[in-house]
Amino acid sequence: MAVSFATFERLKGKGVTAYKSGDYVTARSYLVEAAECMVELAQGTKSPEARRQHEEIAAELIDLAKDCQARKGKTRSGKGLASEKEDDSGANTSDWVVKDKPNIGFDDIAGLEDVKQDIRLKMIYPFAHPELAHKYGIAIGGGVLLYGPPGTGKTMMAKAIAHEIGATFFLISPAQVLSKWVGEAEQNIRKLFEAAKAEEKAVIFIDEVEALVPRRKSGGSTVMQRVVPQILQELEGFDRKDGRALLFVGATNKPWMLDEAMLRPGRLDAKVYVGLPDAPARFKLLEIHLGDRPVADDMDLGELCDQLEGYSGADIRNVCQRAATIPFMESVAGQEPRPISMRDLRSVIEDTARSVHEADLARYERFEETGK
Repeated sequence: MAVSFATFERLKGKGVTAYKSGDYVTARSYLVEAAECMVELAQGTKSPEARRQHEEIAAELIDLAKDCQARKGKTRSGKGLASEKEDDSGANTSDWVVKDKPNIGFDDIAGLEDVKQDIRLKMIYPFAHPELAHKYGIAIGGGVLLYGPPGTGKTMMAKAIAHEIGATFFLISPAQVLSKWVGEAEQNIRKLFEAAKAEEKAVIFIDEVEALVPRRKSGGSTVMQRVVPQILQELEGFDRKDGRALLFVGATNKPWMLDEAMLRPGRLDAKVYVGLPDAPARFKLLEIHLGDRPVADDMDLGELCDQLEGYSGADIRNVCQRAATIPFMESVAGQEPRPISMRDLRSVIEDTARSVHEADLARYERFEETGK
């Protein structure tokens, strides 16, 4: 699979951010992936000097990843370890397989009622009513794809699914699965599913799933040529009996980049479009992001809701944060503290472009219709 400097910068940025926050396990995975990406870029350049510089950057990232290896005991709190069992390479699966019990439910997610109902019908009701599901031949568990623009809450939706059915939530990144530091990638896939199947109820969630199961091309990455079939095999091997099935939830902003075999029935049976927030969702998001801040009496959430049509949830959060900085900076400069006004929000909205464009939305509509 061809790599780009944009891919390298994204991986390096996530690795450095995780390193600075003390999440050394995640940082190591991303840094190794970034180093591998830079090595491939070096091999593709014709300039000896540029190649040398690329290789030096890769070496520096590997050194930083080794430092993460030494510090790996100092990981983020709040997440339990799925297993302390060592894999075939000698690495603990606890180094990269983490699990959690989310406390986010559907009531905590603004709007998107149609999406929630779609998920209830396809995933939650069979778990909640296993006898009826058995009577009518409705399968429990399986695979689901959450797709749509960035910043629309796909990760929160996946956590809410786990909360609604009382399942253990496995949050995995493609970089963690593919990292050389934790053994062969296909072995990691197998062990991930084994850890999930050990739970009474489990949800495996992989964000940016297209990075793990991309469209296969001749001459592509040999690692991916092994990983994709392994994931397909695991998805087909779900044990759907005795209510001990598990859900595989993949999220992506680019569903058209997924391997076609992944989208066939029996793998990702349900495909749910998580679009931009509707009017009730935008109103709720404004309540959430302005609720704990001082606001002026002239605040009109209904008007703001209309002005923010076409903005993502992440966009709306950003607008509220930027609006709050206006009176804050005035106060820091010595002015009398004042609440956030409609004028503050209007000015920020005028200066904030939507992150999702019409062409992007058209691409999602085309995928929804054609699957391509």
